Parts: sequence; structure tokens; C-alpha cells
Amino acid sequence: MSKVRVLVGTRKGGFILTSDAQRKKWDVSGPNFAGWEIYHIKGSPVDPNRIYTSQTSPWFGQIIQRSDDGGQTWNIPGGEKLPEPYDPPGGQSNKFAYDTSPETGKPLSTHQWYDGTQHPWEFKRVWHLEPSLTDPDLVYAGVEDAALFVTKDGGKSWQELAGLRGHGSGPQWAPGAGGMGLHSILLDPNNPGRIYIAISAAGVFRSDDTGKTWKPVNKGLKSQYIPDPNAEVGHCVHRIAMHPSRPNVLYMQKHWDVMRSDDAGESWHEVSGNLPTDFGFPIEVHAHEPETIYVVPIKSDSEHFPPDGKLRVYRSRKGGNEWEALTNGLPQRDCYVNVLRDAMAVDTLDSCGVYFGTTGGQVYASPNGGDNWEAIVHDLPPVLSVEVQTLQ
Repeated sequence: MSKVRVLVGTRKGGFILTSDAQRKKWDVSGPNFAGWEIYHIKGSPVDPNRIYTSQTSPWFGQIIQRSDDGGQTWNIPGGEKLPEPYDPPGGQSNKFAYDTSPETGKPLSTHQWYDGTQHPWEFKRVWHLEPSLTDPDLVYAGVEDAALFVTKDGGKSWQELAGLRGHGSGPQWAPGAGGMGLHSILLDPNNPGRIYIAISAAGVFRSDDTGKTWKPVNKGLKSQYIPDPNAEVGHCVHRIAMHPSRPNVLYMQKHWDVMRSDDAGESWHEVSGNLPTDFGFPIEVHAHEPETIYVVPIKSDSEHFPPDGKLRVYRSRKGGNEWEALTNGLPQRDCYVNVLRDAMAVDTLDSCGVYFGTTGGQVYASPNGGDNWEAIVHDLPPVLSVEVQTLQ
């Protein structure tokens, strides 16, 4: 019988929520890595027992851990299995290093903030992990400051795919309010060489040669808060999504505007339609209906809470423009939480489940595509990420 495993990253640890296909009763385990910021937890799509997690501490830096038994035990790849709580040995245990000049030892380039000042590239944290669709040992990592890394040995070693920063537009990238993070990674199931990434604030880039070279794909984006609203790069993209059956169709939640591309990112058009506000962070696609998409509108970029204090997920069954509010089971008064960019996901059961977490520590689930919602756990630390594994 099918099971669902919901992987939740929070400000103070990681949690694993498990249920059967009915999704009515949930078992909660955790916190794993108590006290650490867990930016992202994601399972391998080809090995149900393999899970990777990005954990950050101001004392010990960035660590990637891996579980090979569905989250029961964890280890630093290449190191010893560790008890909890624990003090990781020697600081940063998975080595991430930006490519540097062999002559000077300095980073290959700098980035320029809008005030015109130059800043060297600095590794701060891993924002997003994206396991390969075919190989459980191959994982991509999007980091801050924005760069893309890859491991081919299950996390023991990481190498930068330096062609992204080598594109030449790097000096025009700038940090969004949360930092200059590479936060979205999409892998095309029909084209193994094609990768999409999104950076805040730079925009969307596409590679067709497994990350060797990149091109910006931001035509149609307009951002009034940058010097050139129609610039090739510099747009604050919050999240991108696709349905695996139609990888050339992309959806985007931008700083302002919900956008859609029907040509693999070559051009974008707005599909915000009748949303109460087109500001938000996550965007997700129904597992079986590639034209059904979900967003969570937030009042504004200065007021990160739902309009009118009502927590509403909006669903479009037509790929955008026409939206309906989904409220059954969600708080409709005095609710001032936020839903962050990586904090929404879907399962692949016949009746598609939709899940999201809030900065108030709730994780909501709908077993029927958003028609009804229930908080399956309360009072966690602020939720940073939600991912789902459907287990047969």
C-alpha cells in the first residue's frame, strides 16, 4: 500500500511526517539536527530510502547530510555516522569552494550591487538540493552567493559548475531581500542535458549541455525596481516550476507577477489574472493535471502576510489567468504567517495531495488537490521547506 513521506525543513531542525494513502493520520518524527537551520530536505526520485539535507549553523557552517534508510539515521557522506545532538568535527564538513583563478587564488568574478559597489563571491549556505532523476548519487546544489554545484558521489565531494558565473552577467546580479541565492533547480526529464535555475535577484538561466554553458531566459519579464525594467538579467524570481509531462511549459512566481512560458523560457507572459495580489513566493503544479497550478498570495513585499489576514491558496485549472481561492480548513481571520518559496509540494497519489508549511510552524495538507485542508502538525519552528516522497 502506498505511503507518503513529507520532509519538512525548519529554522530549528528537520521533521519527517508519514502517513498511508488515506492521509488522515500522521506520524511525526524529529527534530533531526535540532537547533540547526534546515534550508532544504529532499529525497531521491529513484531511491526511496535516499534523502539529502542542507543544514546550516553560525558556529559550524554548512553541512550536507545523507540518509540511506528513509531518515532513520543520517551521516556526513564520507564520514562517520553521528549521534544527536552532536558537534560536527572541524567545521564545514562538505567542501564547497567557488572556482578561483589559478594565478591569484581569488574568485573568478565579483558581483555588483545596485549602489555600484563590487563584492567578492562568498559561500554562505546551500539553499536548494535537487537529486538526479536517474542516479541517486548525483545531486545539484544551489547556493548563496549564487552558484551551482554538483556531486557525483552521493555528497562526498562537490564541484562548481562554473559556466554559470562564467556567463559574464554575474557582475549584474544582486541580492534579494533574503540574499543572493540560487533557489530553484529544474531538471528536464525528456532532455538529460537541460537544466533550469533561478536566482534572486538575477532571473532564470537555462543550460542545454548539463551545466557547461548557460543563457539567461528572461524575455518578457519586467521589474520596475531595477535600473532597466526590461533588462536581460537582474529580475527577482522567487520560484519556478514545471510538470514533467510538459517540460517546455514553465511557471514562475516573481517578486511581483505570476508568469508562464510555453517555449522553454525563451519568452514569458503574465498570468496573474484575478489574484488579489500577484506577490508571493511558492508556485507548484498538480501531479496529474499540467494546467493546474497553485500559488499563495502575500500582501506585499513589505508586508509578508496574507491579504486581509486570511490564509488562502489560489488554484488555476487553466494554467493561469483564472484563479479560485481555496479556503476550506484554512484560517480566515487574524492569520499573519508567510509561506516561503520552497515550502509547497505535491504527492503523486491518484488523488493528488498538496502540502505547504508556514512561518508560524504549521504544515497544511489537502488530500484532494486543494479542495479541503487540514493542519497535520502544529507549532513547529518556522518552516523553510516542504518536500514529498510518494512511496509504493
